[in-house]
Amino acid sequence: MAYQPFDLTGKVALVTGGNSGIGLGMARAIAEAGADVAIWGTNAEKNARAREALADTGRRVLTLECDVGDEAAVDACFQRTLDELGRVDGCFANAGIGGGRATPFAEYSTETWRKVLRVNLDGAMFTFRAATRHMMARGGGGALVGTASLAAIEGAARNEHYAATKGGLVSMIRSLSVELARYGIRANSVLPGWIETDMTAKSIANDKFAGNVMPRIPMRRWGKGADFGGIAVYLMSDAAAYHTGDSFVIDGGYSLF
Repeated sequence: MAYQPFDLTGKVALVTGGNSGIGLGMARAIAEAGADVAIWGTNAEKNARAREALADTGRRVLTLECDVGDEAAVDACFQRTLDELGRVDGCFANAGIGGGRATPFAEYSTETWRKVLRVNLDGAMFTFRAATRHMMARGGGGALVGTASLAAIEGAARNEHYAATKGGLVSMIRSLSVELARYGIRANSVLPGWIETDMTAKSIANDKFAGNVMPRIPMRRWGKGADFGGIAVYLMSDAAAYHTGDSFVIDGGYSLF
């Protein structure tokens, strides 16, 4: 008999920013493990492509347009997710934006700073808060997972706004893991390294950048969205029932070399 704790049949996952990259990799693996999936994204066309991409899993897939930095939109989309899928057992706060063009910190505009915090940190808080309220009221626990970054633990020069959001996310998740453990709600974070996504496409396509970074990746390849499927299934599954407050670095060894 196969090891059963990884079976997600009967469960529902919410993946923000799940219409491409890491989020889609997580969503696919979760659906293949048996769960229904809600994907939130701001791009309707990418949402539709994601829904089509997961059609072969045979699971229910709900896609909603949602700007996670909009508090009212998050609450409305969460309620619609419950109306359509009935429950949320795993909440993956994966939606995020990059810092844009590298700018010296002394030249940062307040607008740029707040734009990144609005999505990456406020958006995660709004999403986790809605999920926490639901899980506490429903009972039976659940899993909160935040997609952070190596920028949370390494110096990200000229990217302080992005680093601040990811470091803040890791700290928030640690606090949630302690506060919510009594309700059976677990909270963990995932710290990706250099992954092929829409956000990193320009950097990875830059020969100079690739020439500097690739030699520092022991696995000698860029990460892919599919590389995050296993950790997503694990963190949502009963196999992780006693695992909370942790940070998982998935970077092909980059931060060690």
